[in-house]
This record gives sequence, C-alpha cells and structure tokens, in this order.
Amino acid sequence: MILRVLLRRWWLVAIPVVVAAALVLPDFLNGQPAVSGGYSATFRYSAAQVLEAIPNRDGDYQDVWLASEYTVNAMTDWVRSSSFADEITRLAAAQGVTVDAAALGVAADNRRSVGQITLSYPDADGLETILAAAMDVLKTRAQDYFPQLGQQPALVTFLDSPRVAAAPPPVANRLAPFIRLGIGLLAGIGLAFLAEYLDPNLRRREQVEALGLPVIASIPRE
Repeated sequence: MILRVLLRRWWLVAIPVVVAAALVLPDFLNGQPAVSGGYSATFRYSAAQVLEAIPNRDGDYQDVWLASEYTVNAMTDWVRSSSFADEITRLAAAQGVTVDAAALGVAADNRRSVGQITLSYPDADGLETILAAAMDVLKTRAQDYFPQLGQQPALVTFLDSPRVAAAPPPVANRLAPFIRLGIGLLAGIGLAFLAEYLDPNLRRREQVEALGLPVIASIPRE
C-alpha cells in the first residue's frame, strides 16, 4: 500500500527533490563546496631556556635536554591559551592588520622537545601575517608568562618554513548537498502521505472493506 501511494503521487515526491537539486547543482558544476575550509599552515619548532639565566646551575647534557622538553611542554600549553591568540592579534594590529579572533584557529602539540603549531584562518593574506606574528610571539614574549625563564626570551628555533595552503572543507560541508537531497526526498514522501490522508476518494477494495462495507462487485479498469 505504501508503494501504491508513492507511485500514485510520485510528482509530490519529486517536487522537493527537484528544488533541492536545483540549489546544490551550481556547487557540483563549479566543483566548489558551499563553504570553504579556509587556509591553514603548520610548523615545528624547538625551544630551550637560556642557561645563563639560571643561577648556580649544576647539571649535564641530559639536564639540558630535559629542560628543553619541559620548555616545549610549557609553550604548548601557552599556545593553546587565549593569551597567545591575544598576543598575535595585538602584534598584527600594530602592523595594520585586523585579525578576527573568532575566526582564528590555533592548535598545538608536541613530542618531547619538538613542538608543532597549526594555524587556520579564512583569509590567505591574513594568515601570512598571523604566521609571522605567531613566530615572533614565540621568540619574544614567552618570558612574560613563564617566570622560570628568568625574564629572558626562550631560545626558539623553527624547524620548518611554513606554507599557507587551502584547507579541505569540513566533512559536514562536503556531505551538505547529499543531506539536502535526502531532506528533499523525505519532505516529498511526507507530502505524498499527507495528500493521501486528506484525499476522501476510495480507490481499492481494501479501502472499502476497511470501512466495514461488503464489496458486492467491482468494475475492472479495462
């Protein structure tokens, strides 16, 4: 019976699907997602404390490497904080570039003495400025947040030359056209059953018998 309803009112099912297809077709033809993933850049770095800033230091090379690991661990946590993003925003503003803090994405991680930072932003030129600001902040501002550095900037060495690249759109955006088509199909099926429910006409023997009326005879369509 469900199949009969859908076949009889197929045009109601098709209308929302056609409308949804007309909305998503330009994206398919242009080969572009509805919402861009913006731009991103990643770079790695190593960092250490200025040894002369530590009075009465007594240790060996293992101590130096362990201190470097602790420094990178601390800087990773700092990069994830709002204060690091604020430093980037202020430095970019001093260069005449306004950064939308809400659109700026900052991610950080580290493996022992090597840290990694990933920055994302909707605008490629803006991200170039943000990259330079972030690297400058790492090299010049850490002592304001870590007293352990003895009021001296951390020694930071960048292991990569970061490049701005277009980021792929989020999975939700890539699936958006198919989701719209699916919603259109469900809406069309709903319209078909709504029209069937509101239709007072009886078309089949089962509908008559469902009302408690006996069927004495039927006239074939042919």
